[in-house]
Amino acid sequence: MLKKIWLAAIAAVLVTATTAWAQQTAKIHGHVQDPLNTPLANCKVILSPDGTIIKYSFVTDANGDYAGGGITPDTYVVLLQRAPGIAAAKGSKPDTAGKIPGILDFQRDIKFTAGADTQVDFDLSRKEYIDKLSPEERKTIEETRAKNSSIMKANTQIKNLNSLISQARADRKTGNFDQAIALDQQAAAAKPDEGLIWYELGDSQLAAKKYDDAITSYKKALDLLQAGKTPKPEIIGSANNNLGEAYAKSGKNDLAVSAYEAAVKAEPTNAAMFYGNEAVVLYKAGQGDAAGAAAEKAIAADPTKPIPYYIKGWSLVQKATVDPKTQKIVLPPGCADAYHKFLQLAPTGPLADDARNILNSAGEKIDSSYKKGKH
Repeated sequence: MLKKIWLAAIAAVLVTATTAWAQQTAKIHGHVQDPLNTPLANCKVILSPDGTIIKYSFVTDANGDYAGGGITPDTYVVLLQRAPGIAAAKGSKPDTAGKIPGILDFQRDIKFTAGADTQVDFDLSRKEYIDKLSPEERKTIEETRAKNSSIMKANTQIKNLNSLISQARADRKTGNFDQAIALDQQAAAAKPDEGLIWYELGDSQLAAKKYDDAITSYKKALDLLQAGKTPKPEIIGSANNNLGEAYAKSGKNDLAVSAYEAAVKAEPTNAAMFYGNEAVVLYKAGQGDAAGAAAEKAIAADPTKPIPYYIKGWSLVQKATVDPKTQKIVLPPGCADAYHKFLQLAPTGPLADDARNILNSAGEKIDSSYKKGKH
């Protein structure tokens, strides 16, 4: 029991002594940044009684911050020592005896009081520090500052443009086409040399059924995109595809076909979609042979899409004849096969019913193994 009391007494004395010691010492904290306002990491902040010997030192973190304690109250010279491996800056050596190497900056007569936490920052972007550097170093700093300022300005503009485009897409999705167009136009006015913005404006105008305006925007987008230093084939392909739709909606089918062909050339990996869209436009225009040719190319690019098979069958059935003896339709070569393949891929819906009627009229047996599914 006496032993426990004795240990408790010792612990109380130690706590009291530690608290008293902490109250008798001082703390320091601060932030360090270079001439470009970039935090300096792994630098040492040194406390020296005269600027020539090290009594305390604290290392800055990745954010350029540092902190420490246990400092005997007194007046010190506080020095900033560069991080290991960083070359010295000409003209930056302080007026000390030079016994501490690699000093970037210093502050004299910093008083530390018991129990206080003193803030000491080193801002190497201040005029007094910059003025100590050589003309070459000052020139480099000014050039870098100007470049960084330009980059920051450009980044801010890009951020604002992205915000406008994102909001325009959201408005387009909800059917607020006029607002989407207004936002895209605002973005285009801010950066008229960016093809992607004109592409977005074309999409908003196409959705609003303003086809002539959409054609103008897509053509502007394509001119800029194709002249760019780094071509974007996927965007060029999509722009031509949407331009084809705008032409088709305007009744300009020949121009629509040219746009779809340009889309294939720009982005061959999406040839099935582009040729398929071309086939649909020609099908709706009643151009049988041209629609069939486009459908053939779509099938060659991707034989798993059903619509091109239907359009191929439709283009060929225009040339069907009637057997005078049986009064049954005689389908030209390839027509029945196209309809059968279409039914295999899309066995339901109005087009499927039409395909079945034609095959039945020709006396064709329809495979009952075709599974019913979504068109």
